Parts: sequence; structure tokens; C-alpha cells
Amino acid sequence: MKIVAVEPIGISKDYAKELETIYAQKGHEFVVYPDRNENPQVLIERMKDADVVIVSNIPLRKEVLQECKNLKFLNVAFTGLDHIDQDYCKENNILIRNASGYATQAVAELAVGLMLDVYRKITEFDQATRQLGTRNNILGRELRGKTVAIIGTGAIGLATAKILQAFGCKLIAYSRTQRKEALELGIEYLSLEEAVKRADIISLHTPLTNETKNLISKEIINLCKPSAIIINTARGGVIDNLALANALNEERLSGAGIDVYEKEPPLAENHPLLSSKNAVLLPHVAYATRESFDIRIDIILNNLNEYINE
Repeated sequence: MKIVAVEPIGISKDYAKELETIYAQKGHEFVVYPDRNENPQVLIERMKDADVVIVSNIPLRKEVLQECKNLKFLNVAFTGLDHIDQDYCKENNILIRNASGYATQAVAELAVGLMLDVYRKITEFDQATRQLGTRNNILGRELRGKTVAIIGTGAIGLATAKILQAFGCKLIAYSRTQRKEALELGIEYLSLEEAVKRADIISLHTPLTNETKNLISKEIINLCKPSAIIINTARGGVIDNLALANALNEERLSGAGIDVYEKEPPLAENHPLLSSKNAVLLPHVAYATRESFDIRIDIILNNLNEYINE
């Protein structure tokens, strides 16, 4: 069996060599490519003879997958699967497993970090200090006592809620399914419209599906308080970013912290959020910690070993 990691996913060169040896002893070829390359032709070249492919969030569309005649298992080192042509995989009996849960704490911590940055203007004050400036009479805000709407109460949404409880926040939520754990935390479930109307902070933690695409639409954004902020560490397509940028520039929203976009960074020069007011923008880093990557490698290897032993 040929196993190909089309990118390193945090596996060091030394560990890659160790894995090569381990799987060779089991009669398998294990290849880890040392760089990330999203060019479809490069991906085809790397994957074309593989029985198993390990990939994170590099898009794998039909044009690539159909050239991989031996492919039987996609071992996805990521939580979401919207970058994979799942219909093609289903039609061609290609098994898909993800690495759900590897970055739960990492994403939750960054979501709260973005709230603190937007509220306390950390990035803005860093730039002012480097330019020999001062506070300039600007006041920040505290998390304590604020109402936070958790949009999506899956594992990451609940992990974020637990951190926010320590800050003394009031928690409300909108989600397709009401979770017992959320109710035990004292979270009040509301309709999406009512949740955003009441929230000081709206934190997005829902996967991207046909039902959630542009869930936070222009109409929903218009329901928010002018003092509200929006945090997105989920998927870029969950929010209408043009509507968000317009609301920020027209001061119909107070601020935003954004880590995800419609496409992976680098962003296009004309992306509306690049010129929006009071937005802290990150290049999709919420999941990227040493700890989460170590957990992810363990999950991926467990998935692989289970597949091999089936």
C-alpha cells in the first residue's frame, strides 16, 4: 500500500523518516512531501499512485481525484470537509476520515483572543506604540458582563463558552441542536434573530454547509446592536463578508475579529475586509498551535492504522 502525505501537516523531517521505516516494516510505502503546494498538477503528480492520501485543508476537487485511480482512503488532517469533493468520493467508494477535535482548544482560545484584541485594541495600540504614539484617550472594553451569542454549540462553541464563563460573560446561543452540556452551562438557546439582537459579541462556530452558507447575512447583520462585535473562527462562507465590511465602515457594527474567509489566504487585494474599519484580520491560524498539531498527527496515524488493520 502506498501512503502519501501531500504536505507535512507538522511532521518533522526526522519523524517522517521514522514513519517511513515503521510502515516499510509493515510492507507499506510511506511518503511525506516537505512542502505545501495547492497546484492541481502538482497534487496529481504526488497522489496519482497512492492508495491512501493524507491532506489538511488543501482543496481536492474532482479534477484531481479522478486522476488518482488507486485512491481508496482520504485521511484528512482537518475538522471540516467542505474542501473535499465528497460526492465524487462517495460515487467512487473513497473512504474519508477527518481529524475532528484536534484543534478544539486552540480555536476556542483564539476566538476569545480576538474578542480581547477587538475590545482592548491590542493590535491598534501595538502599532501606535511602535509609531511613538500614546493611548490618545481611547478606551477599551471589558468582557465581564457582556452577552455573548455562541452560534453553533458543537465542541469548539462549548469550549469557547467555558472560557468566557471565567470572564463573567452571559451566554446565549443559536444552534440546530440543543446540547445537554450547553444547558448545564446555563446557556440560553434562542432563535438566530433574537440571539444577534441581544448579543454584545457574536462568535461563530458552525460548519459550512448548504444550510449555513451566508447564515450571517446582510439582514442578520442589520439586526445587531451598533456596539456589537462579530468573531469568526469557523468558516469564511458562514458570513457575508461584504455586508460585514459595509456595516463596519458605516459604523453599524463596532468591530470584528476574523480568521477565516471564502478562500484561504493570501486574500485578493480588493477583499472588502482589508479596507474595513475596526477589524482584526488573521490569515487562518486558529487551529495552528504546536499542541494541536501534535494531537492531529496522533489522530491521523490512528485513523491510518485502523484503516490498515480493517
